[in-house]
Amino acid sequence: MTPFQPGRAETRSISVAASPEQVVAYLADPRHIPDWAPGFASAVDHDHGDVWRVETGAGAQRVAVKVSADHGVVDVVSADNPTLGLFTRVVPNLTGAEVIFSLFFPPDTDPAAVDAQMDVVDQELRAVRERVEA
Repeated sequence: MTPFQPGRAETRSISVAASPEQVVAYLADPRHIPDWAPGFASAVDHDHGDVWRVETGAGAQRVAVKVSADHGVVDVVSADNPTLGLFTRVVPNLTGAEVIFSLFFPPDTDPAAVDAQMDVVDQELRAVRERVEA
């Protein structure tokens, strides 16, 4: 039996002056990924089902966009390894929404690399807020 080794979990959130339904609808459309995550995706094309082809600086990647609108879930994960990716929850925050992004890193990931990635996540959250509130 393989011993359980959790990754390093990092979570950020932002308040948005829009309904959770509006935020989920925006995030659930993978064609918006280049708008709020331009450092990750320059273009997105549908592959099949919930799988999309994302053009990144490192080449094309296949991602699955897993959506449960009723539960405020929009996960953008590797189509080949769904334990890797961005795990998103959108919950009510009084008259608006709270958008929560979580990522998991291997335990031996350089802390500076984690910090740099989470700075990008903060930028992405602000971009989501700007676009949904517009």
